[in-house]
Amino acid sequence: MEDKVMQTFHKSFGQVQSLLDQNRKLIDEINQNQASRIPGRLNRNIRRVVDVYVELSLSFTGSMEAPAEAEAASQGKPGHKRVRA
Repeated sequence: MEDKVMQTFHKSFGQVQSLLDQNRKLIDEINQNQASRIPGRLNRNIRRVVDVYVELSLSFTGSMEAPAEAEAASQGKPGHKRVRA
């Protein structure tokens, strides 16, 4: 079980690092687009930021649900799944 926790931690850490790298790139692009003062570019960046955080939220929710479902199954309880829109 401890190995599984460490694997999950390393996977999550990699996902966080990837998100931070994406944030850094987006911040650089946003700064460039603000300097150019072209509204369409800023809107596109805002959309990308929202998409990144939606993906992160869904990934985090999924990673938290999987261990809870596995634990419930090991205790003979029916699994609980939420329906996502």
